[in-house]
Amino acid sequence: MTGPFKAVQITDDVYWVGAIDWAVRDFHGYLTGRGTTYNAYLIMAEKVTLMDTVKAPFKDELLSRIASVTDPANIDYIISNHSEMDHSGCLPAVIDAVNPEKVFASTVGAKTLKKHLNIEREITSVKDGETLSLGNRTLTFLETRMLHWPDSMVSYLGDEKLLFSQDGFGMHLATSERFADQIPDEIMEWEAAKYYANILLPFSPILQKLLKRVTDMGLQFDIIAPDHGPIWREDPGAIVTLYAGWAAQQPRNKAVVVYDTMWGSTGLMAAAVCDGLASGGTEVKVMKLRSAHRSDVATEVMDAGAILVGSPTMNNNLFPTIADVLTYLKGLKPKHKIGGAFGSFGWSGEAVKQVEAMLTDMKVELVGDGIRSSYVPGSDILDQCFELGKQVSERLAELDE
Repeated sequence: MTGPFKAVQITDDVYWVGAIDWAVRDFHGYLTGRGTTYNAYLIMAEKVTLMDTVKAPFKDELLSRIASVTDPANIDYIISNHSEMDHSGCLPAVIDAVNPEKVFASTVGAKTLKKHLNIEREITSVKDGETLSLGNRTLTFLETRMLHWPDSMVSYLGDEKLLFSQDGFGMHLATSERFADQIPDEIMEWEAAKYYANILLPFSPILQKLLKRVTDMGLQFDIIAPDHGPIWREDPGAIVTLYAGWAAQQPRNKAVVVYDTMWGSTGLMAAAVCDGLASGGTEVKVMKLRSAHRSDVATEVMDAGAILVGSPTMNNNLFPTIADVLTYLKGLKPKHKIGGAFGSFGWSGEAVKQVEAMLTDMKVELVGDGIRSSYVPGSDILDQCFELGKQVSERLAELDE
């Protein structure tokens, strides 16, 4: 098969043969404003090896890129590092087209692929720490269970000091450039942080153990090739350092004020809270949920020391957008936060207590009492909101000492 899509050479024997999804804007609730890539890699060893596949609709793009290097029928081995559909969706079709000698996955992955994709042919399971000879090259497999599925593993090409890192160290970013050093640093860091905050944050303790294990093993990386986004070929240690920092979840003197408003009253309260925070020298991020997506809120919350949530009461409940974002954040398990609640109401006013209950359930340390305003807040209520912000700022300063 030939086509318009070309492989990109990474080393003498390794090529990127993935697919670019310029149009995707939602990834199971995560706003992918810059699209994404589904990365697959071809190792031109004596045993020609395909590392991962791509999402099902992009099969022809994958095969076209492979064909720009070699006939796909020359592939001897296929390795699946992760069975999620964005990496394995076209695996059955590729197996049929290529008819490889063997297909490899982790012990859990071998079972998951059969259940997930109804693959009939045998899948060879590889154990944690096991090696595979490609003739003139050797791969080592490391299980990375729950980073971020039970089947997850990474593959290390020691001859090239190249880590195929699966979903680790990746990001949702569609670009024509394949390497991180070709893209502005501010874009790379934001998208990497967003990916970590929305995908990997709940598994931070597992990641910390993995980073320690890799250090203890003495593995060195000249190149990190993830399954999403650009490849790290210059100073790959920089993204490892960022991951270590994010996994530690050490809060900064930063507060995220998340709110929504029906007729502007809760918005007035949010503005006063922000002024109080700023008066104490705290960095403030204001996120009104009609214009801020839950995945961007999660990104800002990740390194913040405080989260303050404002909600009007509607039908005796907190506002739906607030319920959505708090439910989403709870699943991501952010740690080491302080916070508070505020909101306006007409005739019942349950929302603030409900917000406080959700924050408490997330193990957020509440500072002060929740502030409620009956209808439009007067100067007394706005003063209370200012003081709440100031209190939180002072508490953050104490924690930072």
